[in-house]
Amino acid sequence: MRLIALKMLFGDSAKFYGILLGLTFATLLITQQAAIFVGLMSRTYALIEETPQADLWVTDPTMQFVDDTKPMQVTALDRVRSVTGIEWASPLFKGLLVAKLPNGGRQICDVIGVDDATLIGAPATMLQGKLEDLRKTDAIFIESRGANKQLMQPLTADKNGPKRPMQVGDELELNERRAIIAGIAETRPSFQNVPIIYTTYLRAVGFAPANRRTLSLILVKALPGQDLPELQKRIQTQTGLTAYTPAEFSWKTLDYWMTQTGIPINFGMAIALGFLVGVAIAGQMFYNFTLDNLRYFGAMKAMGATSRQLLNMVAVQGLAAGVLGLGLGLGATALFGLMIPGDRLAFKLTWHLPIISTFAVIVIVLGASGLSMWKVIRLDPKEVFNG
Repeated sequence: MRLIALKMLFGDSAKFYGILLGLTFATLLITQQAAIFVGLMSRTYALIEETPQADLWVTDPTMQFVDDTKPMQVTALDRVRSVTGIEWASPLFKGLLVAKLPNGGRQICDVIGVDDATLIGAPATMLQGKLEDLRKTDAIFIESRGANKQLMQPLTADKNGPKRPMQVGDELELNERRAIIAGIAETRPSFQNVPIIYTTYLRAVGFAPANRRTLSLILVKALPGQDLPELQKRIQTQTGLTAYTPAEFSWKTLDYWMTQTGIPINFGMAIALGFLVGVAIAGQMFYNFTLDNLRYFGAMKAMGATSRQLLNMVAVQGLAAGVLGLGLGLGATALFGLMIPGDRLAFKLTWHLPIISTFAVIVIVLGASGLSMWKVIRLDPKEVFNG
């Protein structure tokens, strides 16, 4: 009976390909939009993942997410260092500054200043230059995306002519101070999509406009065996600041973008549209397919086939179409992700997304099969032969 059901499904090629197209497109749209959403959201806490050395991130209590820098007084660093259970605490500067390019253009850059002594917080992967080069006079590192895109320099006097990437040895101006590129780093793309500049903390403070509060974040390493929740409470009690683990800080950042912006709604509408497309196309095609084959179901029922056997046939047809559509849709999504050049589009296909897509396809197939099964259960062989 199952073989007959599959022959019936594959034999009606027009409706079979229509069902397959609907399920494939629905899977593709749901998974692709979800992967872009996950990729975009993961960029909001890229800096936290780029700095694995810290056990805790100490911030101003009013800070809402990692880019919402609320500068603290420099004395906050000494207060944190005085807390029992800390192995080391390093300052971190983070702020948006305008860089003046050699060709006279201007570009907003995300400037990150790391501890002068230890360089904790500096990029781990250097494409050009060495980490120690950051200690050279006026030295800065820029990340590869900015060097090859926003910071590219024209080769001729014509600004619209051919351009070259920013190179080691080139100079910028930050707040009318010279900055020499000493290295090119590779980092995770950030949500702000602006070039990232790394330098030492004191140099970053010099680049920034004068301000009494220059300390953006404090990176803390706990002593071996130290209980982190207890250390967090001590820091908060003794300093009045807030300490987060990397996971907590990432979730706090993610929660802000999820609850305070319209990004989830926009992507949710696209995902819902994919689901509705699957219901409209695949569901309707599968229901019509069952209606066209009622005469065969009626004939088999007249020859002694039970309703359970007929329902099993419909279920096999729905399962076959669902598995094929899901596989093609997930394959197309993976191919789409591989075809995206570099980091131009946020795309992160985690293991959760195929599970979500599978659940969505199951719902679509069950809905379509349920309507079809209802017609089969109520089928009277006499009506088929009379018709």
